[in-house]
Amino acid sequence: MMSQALKELGAHIEAKRPDCVLGWDVTYDELNVDVAPSNIVAFVEFLKNDPTCKFSSLVDIAGVDYPERPKRFDVVYHLLSMYQNQRIRLRVSIREDDIVPSIISVHPSANWFERETFDMYGILFSGHPDLRRLLTDYGFRGHPLRKDFPTTGYTEVRYDEVEKRVVYEPVSLVAEYRQFDFMSPWEGAEYILPGDEKEGAK
Repeated sequence: MMSQALKELGAHIEAKRPDCVLGWDVTYDELNVDVAPSNIVAFVEFLKNDPTCKFSSLVDIAGVDYPERPKRFDVVYHLLSMYQNQRIRLRVSIREDDIVPSIISVHPSANWFERETFDMYGILFSGHPDLRRLLTDYGFRGHPLRKDFPTTGYTEVRYDEVEKRVVYEPVSLVAEYRQFDFMSPWEGAEYILPGDEKEGAK
């Protein structure tokens, strides 16, 4: 039932804005629309104001990195229509040096999301009033959510409770597979766990 409603919505959107829609599909009861980067602002404004759509809430903007593709990044927008009780996902595929128009003029809350996407992936947004890093430290080099970001050679900043000051420490992010024991907490371990030896000392 939901899939049929989303297919009708996808057809309506494509018919109304063929200049913006590169393609669309309904997967797992979710409507996904591929949008031309240059038309993203006008398209988001259409989705917000069209009586059939009314996607008035911007839920999130995120990046996705596909290093093997010529168009390396997807900028993904999630929108919600509380009036129609529907959600839509917009995908904009861009090259590494492409710039995406900011949608702050339509959704002011995009300010924060676009800054996060810039900080984590290095994706630039034209027309953004204050495109600075948001989650990383001053002077940080690189973009941590890119697939080719190195896992060693960086420092982390944290407050040390013992020294009562901010300390810088080298970071090594281990990306190897770990051995997990997926035992049930209700059944308990079939071997001695650290600390069990104290039970016999009581």
